[in-house]
Amino acid sequence: MPMAVTASRKVIYRHPLPIRIMHWINVVALTLMFLSGLQIFNAHPSLYWGNRSDDGTEILSLGARQDAAGNLVGVTRIGRHEFTTTGVLGVSKGRDGVPQVRGFPSWLTVPGPQWLAMGRRWHFFFAWVFVLNGLCYVGYALATRHLQRDLWPTGTDWRGIGRSIVDHLRFKHPHGEEALRYNILQRLAYLTVIFVFGVGIVLMGLAMSPRMDAVLSPMVEAVGGRQSARAIHFIIAWGFVAFVLIHLFEVLITGVFNQLRGMITGYYAIDVTPVDEDVPGQDLPNESVPPEERPHD
Repeated sequence: MPMAVTASRKVIYRHPLPIRIMHWINVVALTLMFLSGLQIFNAHPSLYWGNRSDDGTEILSLGARQDAAGNLVGVTRIGRHEFTTTGVLGVSKGRDGVPQVRGFPSWLTVPGPQWLAMGRRWHFFFAWVFVLNGLCYVGYALATRHLQRDLWPTGTDWRGIGRSIVDHLRFKHPHGEEALRYNILQRLAYLTVIFVFGVGIVLMGLAMSPRMDAVLSPMVEAVGGRQSARAIHFIIAWGFVAFVLIHLFEVLITGVFNQLRGMITGYYAIDVTPVDEDVPGQDLPNESVPPEERPHD
């Protein structure tokens, strides 16, 4: 009678150095782009659709009003709906503790005080870092076939999308070698972030610039105007935030130390079942596969 075998841990080299470097550059660039972008948004904390920014046509507005006692009240308007958001949006305390009219609070902007010129410098500098890093990533992914092999969904992936959705809703994640392969939801999420969010936010940022009207006028007209481009830019920025929050949640529930070690050192531990001579057909994971042929983030 075959003896039972127990799972053990095996450390493999999962994430190549170029991927790790570009990943952390993206973390820094996206964070500072977002925070400085909110600084820029605070200069006129309203969104419109079309080419014009006429009063009364806002689709989103962060402002303030005074109550009967003369106190400032933060007000967020989405279309025709109004919400009181004092302390977070519209009105928040400054460094001196005094409430001030401000779209987003100072702790969420770079720089903290209202300083549009410096916010623009931070934003545009890290926008170039983001673009150049993104181009390097796409070039590397194509050259190493990471894009085609690990991110592009296969027919099997599409057929298993229902099961993948159910597993994610039940917080059921693969273990062992299965954890090294991206499922269909991960593939679609990464492709969306790279080619929809990444490309879209850069194009909409360019479309907002008056200097680019002559070059990108067909695209500006296609999205409805410069104010529409600004609104789409804002929405995509928060789409990045949603992706990051979901990504961090998945890291937490699948082993934060292991995931961080993988993205810092490249080494990642998986559960494997040791070979037992009494159990036929059992194999250890193939250690001969070179690092560049293994999935990486």
